[in-house]
Amino acid sequence: MVGFGKKLRERQIPEWEQYYISYKMMKKKLKDYAIQASISKDERQRVLKEFSLMLDRQVEKTVLFLLDQQGRLAQRLANLANDRIAIEDQEDDGDQTDELTNEYRAVGKDLLKLLHFVEVNATGLRKILKKFDKRVGYRLTDDYVASRSNHPYSQLQQVFKHVGIGAMVATLSRNLAELQSTKSMCIYELPSTPSFYSQEPVIKAIKAAEDRLTNSTNFLRFLGQAALLPREDLPRVISADDLQEGEEPYDFLSLALNLGNTFLYMVNTYIIVPTADKYTVDLHVAPTVCGVVIGSMAVAQLVSSVYFSAWSNSSYYQPLVFSSVMLLLGNICYAVAYDYRSISLLIIGRLLCGFGSARAVNRRYISDCVPLKMRLQASAAFVSASALGMAAGPGMAGLLTYDTTILGYTINDNTLPGWVMAIGWLLYLVLLCVGFKEPKRSYNSPKKKSKSKPSPDPSIRTSQRSGSAAEDGLLDPLILAVSVSDSALSNKDSESDDERSDEPASSIGEAYRLLTAPVKVQLLIYFMLKFSMEILLSESSVVTAYYFDWGIHHVSLFLGLLGLTVLPINYVVGSYFSNIFEDRQILLFSEIATCVGIVISFSYTGIRYTMTQYVSGALLIFVSAEVLEGVNLSLLSKVMSSRLARGTFNGGLLSTEAGTLARVVADVSITLAGYLGSQWLLNATLLPTLVVGLVSIAATLATYNSMF
Repeated sequence: MVGFGKKLRERQIPEWEQYYISYKMMKKKLKDYAIQASISKDERQRVLKEFSLMLDRQVEKTVLFLLDQQGRLAQRLANLANDRIAIEDQEDDGDQTDELTNEYRAVGKDLLKLLHFVEVNATGLRKILKKFDKRVGYRLTDDYVASRSNHPYSQLQQVFKHVGIGAMVATLSRNLAELQSTKSMCIYELPSTPSFYSQEPVIKAIKAAEDRLTNSTNFLRFLGQAALLPREDLPRVISADDLQEGEEPYDFLSLALNLGNTFLYMVNTYIIVPTADKYTVDLHVAPTVCGVVIGSMAVAQLVSSVYFSAWSNSSYYQPLVFSSVMLLLGNICYAVAYDYRSISLLIIGRLLCGFGSARAVNRRYISDCVPLKMRLQASAAFVSASALGMAAGPGMAGLLTYDTTILGYTINDNTLPGWVMAIGWLLYLVLLCVGFKEPKRSYNSPKKKSKSKPSPDPSIRTSQRSGSAAEDGLLDPLILAVSVSDSALSNKDSESDDERSDEPASSIGEAYRLLTAPVKVQLLIYFMLKFSMEILLSESSVVTAYYFDWGIHHVSLFLGLLGLTVLPINYVVGSYFSNIFEDRQILLFSEIATCVGIVISFSYTGIRYTMTQYVSGALLIFVSAEVLEGVNLSLLSKVMSSRLARGTFNGGLLSTEAGTLARVVADVSITLAGYLGSQWLLNATLLPTLVVGLVSIAATLATYNSMF
């Protein structure tokens, strides 16, 4: 695999090479800074000022060229507007209209070329800032972006806001729509105009490129990052074939079935929580053994996550079928264990359910098979499906109170969750076999690499030929290029020069060696939040029965309402807090709030334990942990090595393993604490939860300056 610097040059448009940021030159400068391992405070300020000035010059070079090209495109659009007026004033047989339409499309292709130029430079700027933070050991990224983007004379805003480009897109869209409809009508009078936008390839490609350039943080992006899907380092050059094909083909029904697996699995996980303690008592074992029953599913998931992740390298349909079959059998075993009076069969049923956990496949399907322009929405849908499943599971348990016997098998509140989920997985399996389409794996086919400089995109060549005679001087700069010698310096720098390989980790050991201190801390935080939530949810039925004499209906309602807070909380954080505070600030605050909730939830000697105290503490723990999860996975996706963004042993697998291990440890802790008696269960489980929380806060503070 090639380094980022080489990929950057391969994605450049050759005739514009001197106007791109000089990534290799700046990287070489970073090496000189890194050699100075220990520098004084004054020297550090000199380095920061020097590098910031270098960045300013690079940004200025690209922005002035961008403005020059925008002006040329705007002039072409103005000329085409005059041509259109001339055509409308005379009889036209259609040929002139077709020619004018093609001219507008040619401008669109050149605009797409310019958007690609902006995107490559923005990516290179982000990469070099991140590399500075790591190499020099001082966080420049936030200070640089904040100071430049908020300044009244900011040139950086031109890179991210692209206002002039938006105006040209509007002009192109309007003229193309009107030329392809009735000439005598205005676009605003056409009710079918939205369908035009979805069908015109060049407009669709431009809108997709604009969406990728949008740098705002919003609810959808926040949810998408929480799915921990790999991100593209560099934009793909849009070819002429892409413009003709429109968008990447994908099957919506297959995506819906993939998300359905996510939803059903989360329902399956939490539907037994309100009744697990009663089930174990009816099987003549201690109620706290419910921790083993609930946790056995997580134990199996530790194994299933690995083989499902590997399986998804070759197929998606087969692992989803296997998942459905295992969950069908597991729920049947869970249901019939009541009549066989077998705690072993009950645990085996939950183990089988855990062996059917296909969340690794669900994530991988979205990252590999959903078009880039739809991937953020699909990622948000994945997180939303998980949240709704978490809320629906306990809520359904409260409704399943029927008591009868069918074909010799007991149907009651203990067994109904198993029977209902078995029927649900059977129906899902039928739909899967009928509606799921195995996607083509074109990315697995080997690609030949050329050592020569890549030629310009075919669509770009076409658009240049279509330009007017005034475009012959297209490459004549508005200003002199800033130091052409930058390019020469870039070429002298070795390609293999300390650029890390992008090959995915081939083993769990290799993946572990790629974990930096910030990544390890993020995984520890993920362990902590999952541990806290599992303790809260799994012991809720036992604790509330002991202190407040709650029944199944009360526990189901309580857990269901907790689950319903997930999406509103994520909306508030993603839409508001993340625009005001840094991710690491929200992370630390959420950790502290989680620990405060734990302290509130303790039962103190001499003070009557009230329902208000329990609900307040539980709500604070759950909400804080949910906020923590979204921000934690967002940060993890930023600090994680690119080698952990793909392959079997990827970041998603590592986070899943950390969270699953936390659930296992939490459920085992509940069972062990149960031997102390129900009166000590709450404090005995909250104490280690608080310790883990305090350790995670200490680790966060220790690595706070490296979290970016």
